[in-house]
Amino acid sequence: MTPIRVLIADDHPIFRAGLRAVLDRHSTLQIVAEAGDGEEALDLLKRTHPDIALVDIDMPRCDGIRFATAVRDAALPVKVVILSAHSQREMFDAFMDLGVSGYVLKENASAELFACLQAVSRGEPYVSPTLTRHLLKRRQGVEQLRSDRPSMDRLTPAERRILRLIAEDKTSKEIAAVLSVSPNTVDNHRANICDKLGLRGTHSLLKFAFDNKSRLGDV
Repeated sequence: MTPIRVLIADDHPIFRAGLRAVLDRHSTLQIVAEAGDGEEALDLLKRTHPDIALVDIDMPRCDGIRFATAVRDAALPVKVVILSAHSQREMFDAFMDLGVSGYVLKENASAELFACLQAVSRGEPYVSPTLTRHLLKRRQGVEQLRSDRPSMDRLTPAERRILRLIAEDKTSKEIAAVLSVSPNTVDNHRANICDKLGLRGTHSLLKFAFDNKSRLGDV
């Protein structure tokens, strides 16, 4: 069996060494790189091509949010698992909105990491069991959104992506840069989204995106 290639990024050398010790016990895992901050992690990511990036939420130069955003915007072929000391729903939702594959609380890392990496490598999301209440609330929110706006199912993948970027308060120009298209193309998509969702008025699309930000990552 080909081992799962893992990059570890954490600014605390002792904690990082502990992670390596936990993961080195498993022959199905291979640590291909270690980084002490987010920028170094992004550089190593592009050079070592891991399957999974195991990333601390709080790092200098480029934190977990910026790292996950950079991975998503560049469509890099790696799955991101976040290590966090934060159990608040707002932080959890922020990372889920960015499409991370896993979210593990640091206090549970030694017990959960192997199961997490195995699940993520199979294409299954993983969340620390103590945070499943947040996941349940997100799913309930998505179901409510689909019930309120059944026309969400008519949106194309590109339109869904643009809607999520609008929820991040990005302009058409900024969205165009992320997607490598023209601002006119983005504006056409925005018009199509409004038409499909029955949104009318100058700021209706922006308001809809803001109001449903935590639901849009999963629709």
